[in-house]
Amino acid sequence: MPKVGIVMGSDSDLKVMSKAAKTLEKFGIDYEMTIISAHREPDVFFEWAKGAEDRGVKVIIAGAGMAAHLPGMCAALFPMPVVGVPLSGSKLDGMDAVFSIMQMPPGVPVATVAIDGGMNAAIMAAKILAVSDTELLEKLKAYTVEMKEAVQAKAARLDEVGYEAY
Repeated sequence: MPKVGIVMGSDSDLKVMSKAAKTLEKFGIDYEMTIISAHREPDVFFEWAKGAEDRGVKVIIAGAGMAAHLPGMCAALFPMPVVGVPLSGSKLDGMDAVFSIMQMPPGVPVATVAIDGGMNAAIMAAKILAVSDTELLEKLKAYTVEMKEAVQAKAARLDEVGYEAY
């Protein structure tokens, strides 16, 4: 049963949204992924978003560009957390999507990550789920240690070989 639903409006969003899927896989989190255009097939979208809770979904990650209505509409229909991923690619390089996703009206919040931040959306979803899952929390703590060690290794290499050889 999927704990996270990943939705995007177009297959052109897959490059970014696949990073969310890969990150969820790293943490062993089950998910479902689909492409639904809220504008071109609203009936399909409504059915998917309204049925997510019954399918076991606890968090939705919704990627959208330009007008970026998908995350907000998910938040309007789904009673649990929604993480919005603003996507670049428009003439405004994703800034239009950022403003659309983060400027939700009172009572309909969407957590918003950076432009093209599919990986961070998955980490946010994992952190939300970890509130009630101690095994997942331990995986997140281990991941934090991995990131720290990776930076320390890079610093040690820089010290060893200098910036020109790095």
